[in-house]
Amino acid sequence: MRDFETHFPYKRVLVLGLAKSGFAAASTLLAHGRSVRVSDLNASNQDELVTILEQKGAEVKLGAQEIDLLDGMDVLIKNPGIRYENLIVQTAMERNIPVLTEVELAGLLHKGTLVGITGSNGKTTTTTLAYEMLKESQVRTYVAGNIGTAASEVADKTTEDDRLVLELSSFQLQGIDQFRPHIAVMLNIFEAHLDYHHSLENYEQAKANIFRNQDAGDYLVYNAEDERLQHIVKDAKATLVPFSGSRQLANGAWYDETHVYFKDEAVAAIEDILLVGGHQLENILAAVAAAKLAGATNDGIQHVLKTFSGVEHRLQYIKHLNGRAFYNDSKATNILATSKALSSFEQPTILLAGGLDRGNTFETLVPFMEHVKALVVFGETAEKLRETAYLAGIELIEYVNDVKEAAEAAYRLSESGDVILLSPACASWDQYRTFEERGNMFVEAVHTLE
Repeated sequence: MRDFETHFPYKRVLVLGLAKSGFAAASTLLAHGRSVRVSDLNASNQDELVTILEQKGAEVKLGAQEIDLLDGMDVLIKNPGIRYENLIVQTAMERNIPVLTEVELAGLLHKGTLVGITGSNGKTTTTTLAYEMLKESQVRTYVAGNIGTAASEVADKTTEDDRLVLELSSFQLQGIDQFRPHIAVMLNIFEAHLDYHHSLENYEQAKANIFRNQDAGDYLVYNAEDERLQHIVKDAKATLVPFSGSRQLANGAWYDETHVYFKDEAVAAIEDILLVGGHQLENILAAVAAAKLAGATNDGIQHVLKTFSGVEHRLQYIKHLNGRAFYNDSKATNILATSKALSSFEQPTILLAGGLDRGNTFETLVPFMEHVKALVVFGETAEKLRETAYLAGIELIEYVNDVKEAAEAAYRLSESGDVILLSPACASWDQYRTFEERGNMFVEAVHTLE
């Protein structure tokens, strides 16, 4: 635990971007006696959040963002989605004004045990599992960050006995200074968000920030089978806690044909695990390690693994209809996520994919398309995915306008015994505001089928 007043010496703060994290940061800082200026390009004076912040004493500036926003400011807290090429951000850095993200505040405000979880894939599932395992163990635990609630909003309410489990994106981690989780988790590193970070090295460095401030009294849980992570964690000062699905580990989490283990202790039976997909065992191992280090009991862990069927939009089972099983994996915004989803099924599969074109191709999906009998494509990458289907020997391909039409087309092309899987392998922003919006449209469409 750190004293916020000592470690956050800035008195005048510019909050750039009035989204969920911006509102939480501004509100929290106002409550701690800071002078806060908020700027947002798209909000209006009629927005409830604007009214609330003004009533609390914030100076709110809407519309075009001019350099004079920085006048008199000691620090800039930016929305994670705002790029560092932004003129205000660039100018702040040139003026040696620190540029942070809202999770920095959470790290300074939280009074108990902080668990931070990051990775290219599996963050939400692992975060949810660890949170539920601690909660079922009667440990008072909160969950926040990239998963839903803004981190600082929750952290400011915690006590020394509480646990706070945070899902952390590379966007959030790039903007930290003193942030230090007692337990950090790195699931995997896969080439992602290069349009934001510009290079794999920059992306890796942002992810590695999760353990940058740790020492030997802290823990770093990591995937011992991920070659990139093995290289990255060599710089860590924390106590390393590996997990592996391939070998027994005396100092970490692993599994065999019968049980999940933490070190030499059998924690849960494999046959009791409800989650679909072999790749989910990696997420389970990471969650078990983090939860055990944070005080979870085996009974609490076992209860969660027996009852947890997945998070919304992450290989989420929807329903069976006339012998077809429908799954919503809208959160699969990159190739690795979709490859893991495809690896979860041995049944004939109709894959629904497409979305924002970030310049990559999809050839690396081909080895995972053995059971794909048909492909329904949409969005900017539809043509690239069609070319990938040809490489995989898939001849049944259909173009549609959106995921509603995709659900209808997939059902028409399917037979009893098939899996119908929305796993786009792309971000949603060419057609939808969020992957949640995309997934919800798909789920609604499935429930209208007869």
